[in-house]
Amino acid sequence: MDTKLLGLSLLELSYIAASVTFILGLKMLSSPDKARKGNLIAGYGMGLAIAATILFKEEFSPDKWLNYTLIFAGLLIGTVIGVRMALKVKMTAMPQMVSFFNGMGGACAGVISLVEFDHLRHGGEVSMGMLIVILLGLIIGSVSFSGSMIAFGKLEGKIADKALPAGQIINILLLIAIFGLGGFLAISGNLSMPLLFGLLALSLIYGVLFVMPIGGADMPVVISLLNSFTGMAAAFGGFLYGNQAMLTGGILVGSAGTILTVLMCTAMNRSLTNVIIGSFGGGSSASAKTGEQGTIKEISVTDAAILLAYANKVSVVPGYGLAVAQAQHTVHNLEKLLEEKGVELTYAIHPVAGRMPGHMNVLLAEADVPYPKLLEMEDANEDMASTDVVLVIGANDVVNPAAENDPSSPIYGMPVVKVWNAKNIIVLKRSMGKGYAGIENELFFHPKNRMLFGDAKDSLEKLISELKNL
Repeated sequence: MDTKLLGLSLLELSYIAASVTFILGLKMLSSPDKARKGNLIAGYGMGLAIAATILFKEEFSPDKWLNYTLIFAGLLIGTVIGVRMALKVKMTAMPQMVSFFNGMGGACAGVISLVEFDHLRHGGEVSMGMLIVILLGLIIGSVSFSGSMIAFGKLEGKIADKALPAGQIINILLLIAIFGLGGFLAISGNLSMPLLFGLLALSLIYGVLFVMPIGGADMPVVISLLNSFTGMAAAFGGFLYGNQAMLTGGILVGSAGTILTVLMCTAMNRSLTNVIIGSFGGGSSASAKTGEQGTIKEISVTDAAILLAYANKVSVVPGYGLAVAQAQHTVHNLEKLLEEKGVELTYAIHPVAGRMPGHMNVLLAEADVPYPKLLEMEDANEDMASTDVVLVIGANDVVNPAAENDPSSPIYGMPVVKVWNAKNIIVLKRSMGKGYAGIENELFFHPKNRMLFGDAKDSLEKLISELKNL
């Protein structure tokens, strides 16, 4: 068999094998017990696809030593940076890292489109279909890159929420300009680099403007949407190069991200159209109604321990404060201690608790909390009336009654965990500080609620100590 033909056959087989690992890995991610293994399998598949591309895409030629040098240098630098970031990142900073890596994926897709467009200008075969794929890859990749970088800065606390006057109208006009210019380039076959760079600039600006005003509990939805954008941009790159592995991976990421975005919009009672034009949610500067809220009632560690020890059913509502305090292992120890005393304990997981989709699930899985104990919001709300004590640890906006009874609130209409239906509520917080949405939590003033102030981990450790003495 011809050596070149054999190499291409091995390349195609490697791409098929890599695609299978992507599908298996994604399937395994649906189970916390298998998620880590699934992630590794998909990672090995990607490694196989990269190695096969380098070895079999073209026959080795000594005069291309510079190309190979740049490829291996890029692999080495990227691997070192990625490994260091992954090893050093804290669970509280995981959303930022996801946004950053997602932005890099979008940037790569945009660069691929720029290179391929330039290739067409220097003698490549021009077709409308090819131009459409290139332009869509550039637009979506650029929006994903700039949007993800803004999301990264907002999650890091370095960029504040900022809404321009008539921001929605500006975003709609930008979209019209982007697709108008892109359509002109595709239909006319115009290969003008200045026009292409104009399209790039418009796309980057749109990515910034549509993410900039978004804040509060809405940020996880934006991260999911941007992730789907990067997947679609990668899929277009797969079309350009006839790379089945790249195409399959991009389709899986794009479709999964889109489905997750729609599900989260439903959970937030928001419109996907509003996400795209940038009219989503209230930011940290948002304010709810003001006035006399009521009286704050505190509870001692001893009284809280007694309440928990003599309860039949306890529900824990985790939030970002739990991640900040690194208290996931401590709350699991509390869970085991209460179960030894005959108390049934479950966790009420809001779809957007934390700063990214599944943040609380990953956090609690890290502490070996059994997955069946993690109840989705709908199931948890059904059980609230029969729950003796709800322990709110670091959650704020996702348990705020204003979502149901205050039309002026920026989170009004957002489904929340209805902890006020339980018999008793204990909120663990450092202070009376506001949540990510920047509004007062009416739950703190609820007649059933008691505040246990202090660091979440420290408070939980004190509760465990008291429970052991009972």
